[in-house]
Amino acid sequence: MDVQLKKGILDICIIKCLENEASYGYKIITDVSKYIEVSESTLYPILRRLEDSGCLETFEEEHNGRRRKYYKITAVGKQRLRGFKSEYKKLQKVTKYILGGKSNE
Repeated sequence: MDVQLKKGILDICIIKCLENEASYGYKIITDVSKYIEVSESTLYPILRRLEDSGCLETFEEEHNGRRRKYYKITAVGKQRLRGFKSEYKKLQKVTKYILGGKSNE
């Protein structure tokens, strides 16, 4: 898969993963990897970028005597997910065209 396309899709997959509950790195990898390949070296820079852009926020909790960093979706992240969903129909039309279907359907 093209790197830029995968990057954009991974952003949305990670935001979607956090839509209903906060989570931590390893669990995000496990959840998202069911749909698209993601590694630790890919995930953490994306999480930082999404946090810097206001889509996610972090907090820490103790788990088995150690501090664990959790990621939580923000209102900005929810808006970005809604925006992607609304753009999806346009993406479907383009994809259909690329794959050989009629573009005006």
